[in-house]
Amino acid sequence: MPQNPLPPDRHGQNPSVVLSESGFQATIEPDRFVPGAYQLVVDGTPQSHVNLDDPSQLFFEYVQRMGNVIDVIGDPGEPITAVHLGAGALTLPRYIAYTRPGSRQQVVELESRLVDLVRENLPLPRYAQIRIRHGDAREVVGKLPAGLGGSVDLLVVDIFSGSRTPAHVTSVEFYRSAVSLLKPDGIVLVNVADGPPLSFARSQVSTLGAVVENVAALAETQVLKGRRFGNVVLVGSNSPLPLEWLPRLLASGPHPAKAVAGEELRTFASGAPIVTDATSVPSPTPARSIFQSGTRRD
Repeated sequence: MPQNPLPPDRHGQNPSVVLSESGFQATIEPDRFVPGAYQLVVDGTPQSHVNLDDPSQLFFEYVQRMGNVIDVIGDPGEPITAVHLGAGALTLPRYIAYTRPGSRQQVVELESRLVDLVRENLPLPRYAQIRIRHGDAREVVGKLPAGLGGSVDLLVVDIFSGSRTPAHVTSVEFYRSAVSLLKPDGIVLVNVADGPPLSFARSQVSTLGAVVENVAALAETQVLKGRRFGNVVLVGSNSPLPLEWLPRLLASGPHPAKAVAGEELRTFASGAPIVTDATSVPSPTPARSIFQSGTRRD
């Protein structure tokens, strides 16, 4: 059923709040071109895009790539257990709830005011089984119910403060803790934002590869070639990644796309150090012009 348009506040402004942890401004803006769709912007960075009328519509290219991977987990449409580290506007939890009814999902988000803003103005559908936990992702992962350990089909790591991923959720110690939630054949998806020369992305490939046995990378061709800033989706599992996925994922769009695995990915990450707590740094800051041109994140 179509949702009511998001009304402005009494001053004619879009709903917004100053986040308590980062001090950034978060605003929900209507999509001028798609009725029923909205964008969450934090510190000038587009963080999420949600179509309330059609939660299966994924707008940002990297989120479409994540959705393509989610679609090939298990049997089509069957419920899964998912944990999302980073909430945004809850785009992927909504997508899973809509395309895989009955799925059980947990979302961890540090910024409670962000969650309140989203839930008040972009309410979750009643059918969604989504539990939101407040706190730092790394700390909360260690406090999740014991029954989740080794039972999760999908782990999504999409943690940003403004336009950057905090350093403490980029290390091998963090990944070891988070990946312990997965089933033996569970999948972890990591959103990595980087630009030329892709030093951060290469180190994240090395780091995730030190924790799970199999890793692949999906991105726009020009991003993986190190020609512009963008998002690289890392796909990891302790079970073999069925490489027959790759042609299907690439054919599903968005385009132009490139997938890297096996020896090609090892060459891509060659010489990149494994990140530890002692050496971790935040992801690089993108130029503001990137967001003005309409590219980027969910």
